[in-house]
Amino acid sequence: MAMRQLVLDLFGVAPAARPSEEKTPPALAGSAQTALKIVANESAITLDDALAPAHFAHPRANRAIHFAHARVHYEFRRGQRRTIGFTVGAEGLSVRAPRWTPVHEVEAALREKERWIVAKLGEARDRHARIESNRIEWKAGATLPFLGQSVTLVLDPRQRHGRGGAVLVESDADAPDAPRLALHVGLPHTATPEQWRDTTQAWLMRQARRVFTARLDNFAPQLGVSWQRMSLSSAGTRWGSASADGSIRLNWRLIHFRESVIDYVVVHELAHLREMNHSPRFWQHVESVLPDYAERRGQLRDEAVPRW
Repeated sequence: MAMRQLVLDLFGVAPAARPSEEKTPPALAGSAQTALKIVANESAITLDDALAPAHFAHPRANRAIHFAHARVHYEFRRGQRRTIGFTVGAEGLSVRAPRWTPVHEVEAALREKERWIVAKLGEARDRHARIESNRIEWKAGATLPFLGQSVTLVLDPRQRHGRGGAVLVESDADAPDAPRLALHVGLPHTATPEQWRDTTQAWLMRQARRVFTARLDNFAPQLGVSWQRMSLSSAGTRWGSASADGSIRLNWRLIHFRESVIDYVVVHELAHLREMNHSPRFWQHVESVLPDYAERRGQLRDEAVPRW
């Protein structure tokens, strides 16, 4: 039997569809009811708010469309599905359509959802800009988030834990000028930015393994499941994944977030050991443990992770 696997991407997954995904029935031309529904849901969004005029291009774009205030190059694929679907992610707009749907119907769907598409593309661009602005400069005095708190890197050649290593130190309340949390990194004064990065990453990954394992052990009994193996990933587009054999993969960069956000991803993946889908029953399992999971999912989507 083929292995089944569910993944949680960097922008989260919503109960009915991914947060930045809209699905449209095949009969789109003249669908005033659908258009009105979208306008009602987005009454606070205008094209002027969505970086107009603008140009957006997916790196694997194979089609383009001109909107009133934007030109969008998008990735278009056909497949075994019954509706036209739109997804806006870090790379841009992706469109999926049934094999039998004419191109003019696909373009009609795009124009009907123009406000939603351009707004979401603008949000994705803003998110990318925030991530770039958080790029870490690897040297003494640099700061990065750890479990939602700011940590300052401090050069401390006295530390010798394995190859280099690091120790987290909390400052004394009587030392107001010292950073509240400092990571004392055991490197020489001649350390390169690459050495700073690699030593810090190794420490963060050790902390990630410790924290993630504890959270899996905490939530698995609440969901009535048993996980078999946890591994860390460095995926660029996924926060986590779960396999039917009980294997869980979690992105080590989650260690930058508050524990409440980490818990959402952990519960999400454990819930897949009950339901290998995103059906209403799956979300009921998530909600039974985390009633405020939607808020946590939004925090995961909106908070910027440091650029490495």
